[in-house]
Amino acid sequence: MPFSSLSDPVVIARALSASEAAWARVKDEQIMMFGSEEAEQTRLKFIVASLAPLALDEDDLVERAIAHFRGKSRSEPQDATSDSAS
Repeated sequence: MPFSSLSDPVVIARALSASEAAWARVKDEQIMMFGSEEAEQTRLKFIVASLAPLALDEDDLVERAIAHFRGKSRSEPQDATSDSAS
């Protein structure tokens, strides 16, 4: 159960709504899926659940979840050595 780790009813409601919105974007934007549709939807729900306590609001949660689903993270540090190595 993807949302079983959440206990705050407000966070659960936000996560449920955000997972639906994020899934709609995955489908609309035809984001690459590596497994079955059902498996990828479940993976997205787990991503949403893990990010729900950190998100500022539902829109932020959707954006973060989509970024992670695509395999990217907003918080990836920039490679500082590439600029200073020249």
